[in-house]
Amino acid sequence: MAESKVIAVDLGGTSIRVGLLNGRKILRLVTYPTLADKGKDVVLRQLINAIEEAKGNEKIKGIGVGSPGPLLNGVVKNPPNLPFRNFDLKNFLKKKFKTRVEIENDAKCAALAELNYGVRKKNFIVLTLGTGIGGGIIVNGKLYVGEGYGGEMGHIVIQDKNDLEYWASGSTITRNSKKIFGEKLLAGQLRRMKNKRADKILEEAASKLAMGIGSLVNVFDPEVVVLVGGLKDAGKKYFNIVKRDAKKYSILPKKINIQWSKLKNPGVLGAALLLKKK
Repeated sequence: MAESKVIAVDLGGTSIRVGLLNGRKILRLVTYPTLADKGKDVVLRQLINAIEEAKGNEKIKGIGVGSPGPLLNGVVKNPPNLPFRNFDLKNFLKKKFKTRVEIENDAKCAALAELNYGVRKKNFIVLTLGTGIGGGIIVNGKLYVGEGYGGEMGHIVIQDKNDLEYWASGSTITRNSKKIFGEKLLAGQLRRMKNKRADKILEEAASKLAMGIGSLVNVFDPEVVVLVGGLKDAGKKYFNIVKRDAKKYSILPKKINIQWSKLKNPGVLGAALLLKKK
């Protein structure tokens, strides 16, 4: 039935992924660059174009959006990697597309996808590792949001008054590669260089991520920590350092279960699930 189709948006600091879905089946997926450095109006134009291309002539019952936070009631407050400040994205999209719109933090959307389609555990945390670092927390089978903003795990302070995102995100890796190689390189590019200085950038980011994971494990004692996002391209060595070093920072007398998500496009799948609520 056409009425069961929805648009799901994974709005990231680097790219915008938009899917046309029927249930969990992605019928069409388009990706646009976010162009965050060009300002709010350009980002909104990219977002509209991506939604229109994914939607085509289909009738939809709504749009679900996973957006970087902090956000509350559809208003995007002050995300580090998007040019939005107290912007009512929900209302903007409702007016533009004349349909129901639901918006949640992008990492929380990934957590919903893992809860329903992925690891399907009752107590776990998700870390989205991309331009920034986001977090989603599932407690007793439900998304934990606190008073509305809960789950900003990328912003736990790690060292020198700077947070996990500062030390371990994709932006950190590109920033450090610019310092050393004179150009912004992604994790996958550094891995493929097989260069000691390139390896060191990835190893330092992995070790700092492990520091954050160890701290989070001490707080939540999750069944599993699920990693999502572009930093998977950093490769096996990076991941092994994360697993090894996370143990150093956890005092719990148990093995820490860390794994990459097995879902394709968990952010898109989770954004679609927002429309199942209510």
